[in-house]
This record gives sequence, C-alpha cells and structure tokens, in this order.
Amino acid sequence: MDTSDMAGMNPEEFHHIARAEETFWWHRGMRQILFAVLDPEIRGRRIRSVLEAGCGTGYMSKLLGERYGWSMTALDLGWEGLEYAKQYGVQRLVQGDVARLPFPAEAFDAVASLDVIAHFPRGREDSAASELARVLRRGGLLIIRTSALDVLKSRHSEFVFERQRFTRARLKALAERHGFRILRLTYANSLLLPVALLKFRVWEPLTRQAPASGVDPVPWWLDKTLSAPLSLEARLLAAGINLPLGQSLLLFAEKT
Repeated sequence: MDTSDMAGMNPEEFHHIARAEETFWWHRGMRQILFAVLDPEIRGRRIRSVLEAGCGTGYMSKLLGERYGWSMTALDLGWEGLEYAKQYGVQRLVQGDVARLPFPAEAFDAVASLDVIAHFPRGREDSAASELARVLRRGGLLIIRTSALDVLKSRHSEFVFERQRFTRARLKALAERHGFRILRLTYANSLLLPVALLKFRVWEPLTRQAPASGVDPVPWWLDKTLSAPLSLEARLLAAGINLPLGQSLLLFAEKT
C-alpha cells in the first residue's frame, strides 16, 4: 500500500504523550478549552456513537466517553497508540487510515479528529475531510482541532511529522467544501502566542536545537505559569468570545 499520503506521527511521540498527557500543562489546558466550547455545542443533540479519528493514545476517547456517556470508537494508523488506548479501557479500537475509514456511510453521530489533519501533506487534507463527512450521519457533529499558522512551525513540528498548519480561512473552506455548516470556529492557545513566536522563530534557530518532543516535564512553577493563560482562554470561550489568533484552531460543524 502507498503510505505517502497517510497522516502518521513519529512513533516515539506516543510514549512521550502517554507519559505526560494526564498532567502536562498543555494537555490539561487544551482539554479545558475543548470542553468549554464543546459543552454548549452538544446541548439538545442526540449523540451516542462517536468516532475519534486519529486517537493517538486514546486518552481523549476515554475522557469523552466518561464525560458525555458516548460510545467511543478509537481509530489510529498504528498500533503504538492503540496499545495505550487498550490500557485506558477504550473498548472499540480500530487500526486504519483517516483518509480511508473502514466504516459504512453515516455510521456515527459525531466525529472528533484532534491534531490530526496537520499530519497530511498539503492538499491531501481533503481526503480526510471527505471521509469524515462520509461516516457522519446527516446533522451529525464534526469536531476538529488542528495546529495553526505556518510561522509557528517548530522543532517539535518536525519531530512529530507535522506537514502543514492552518489558518481560519483555510479550515473554514475545507469544512464547507465537504458539506459542513460551521457552528463555531475559533483560534485557541492565543495568549501564549508571543512566547511561542520568540521560542520558535528566535530561540530555536539561535541555539540550533534538534527536533524533539515538546512534552518534556517542566518545574511546577513553570507548569502553573503556562497553564494559567489557557484556563483564562477557556473562560473566555465558554462566555462565547472567539479568539482572533492563536497556535491552534477549533472547529465545530454540522453535516448538512
């Protein structure tokens, strides 16, 4: 099989993520942000069967199932992440490609794909979006989180095999091309943007750092300092305020 257009992540990073994602400041903060936006979007919706397309370690599938009572199916390209998902107790595990989903049409009430489409080569994200639309029932909810802004490409981007980053306009156009109506689209991880620019555009080139995982442990005081802006963003987003720029994008859309 030709795997050149598949969205794969560096297998080493699964182990780093599994060790860090429960407590690391970025993971905690981005979960808080996701739930702040997701909670109001699902009110009044009939959601039972949910696919996480590109589940990584499966930790988010576990949390989504526990928080909302959803019946989760976790899919990933490699078994490295699915082995962790098994340990987390996720029941339905499927090895497969997001761009060639092994499910019938309209099989799910909602589909989540978090930090996945950036791993497709530019131009191949349409293959993934087409498949996400195909397996989602009409009126179903699409949840996408992805990395934003090409200027933020970093050593970590290289390490995890990130192949592109998105703008709000590009992500909106992608969803609309495949028959989705935008419910909410916002940047996130915004308040730390100046710090990220300094680190990725100045510090990393200056020190000639090699590609590396971005989830190494940090001192408790730095963890607390970095998580505070994300907590503030979660409150702003929960209040209905969209953020104009940031390191990530969150999209919530309905299949028409």
